[in-house]
Amino acid sequence: MPHTVSPLRLESHLSCLLLVYLQKKLCPAIEGIESVLERALVLTQACDELQIPRIATVQYPDGLGNLVDPIGSHYPSPHEKLDFSAAVCRTAIDPWLETDRDQVVLVGIETHICILQTALDLQAEGKQVYVVLDVVASRNAQDHIQGLERMRSCGIHIVSLESVLFEWLGSSRHASFRLISQMIKGLNPPSTP
Repeated sequence: MPHTVSPLRLESHLSCLLLVYLQKKLCPAIEGIESVLERALVLTQACDELQIPRIATVQYPDGLGNLVDPIGSHYPSPHEKLDFSAAVCRTAIDPWLETDRDQVVLVGIETHICILQTALDLQAEGKQVYVVLDVVASRNAQDHIQGLERMRSCGIHIVSLESVLFEWLGSSRHASFRLISQMIKGLNPPSTP
């Protein structure tokens, strides 16, 4: 008898990636941003390899700048917003509903503001929200930790980059296993608050 796959596991055919405001004027103030950017790029490339839809949002780009390089070159048309929650970007999110993609992987800044509000709003819509622990950050460690703790207490899934990637693969027999394994091996250790 085959084993039962948990509905709580990430599946590439049910997932989408939402990258929240890794912008030029914000990133320099964020603790551990180099690690976040490196991991966000790997996650973006993995989405492309596995054909997982992805979008980025920017907060008031006239004042806060565009997405930082090299992230910006992978998201040439980010969705603009003024609300802290990226769940307001309906032209980006609604198409996911039409294809039954209800697992939203959420990364970016800041953990305790935009990530938190986006996660709670998407959860209220019935989405399974997965916040990637080592691909989110805040200006200071205390706010980052508080944001993660609040989301966890509200039932948001807090996961690591490696967990996401290997759940998407599901098996070492997957055609993209070697490529994605090499991406992971090339990463520096994550920053810890």
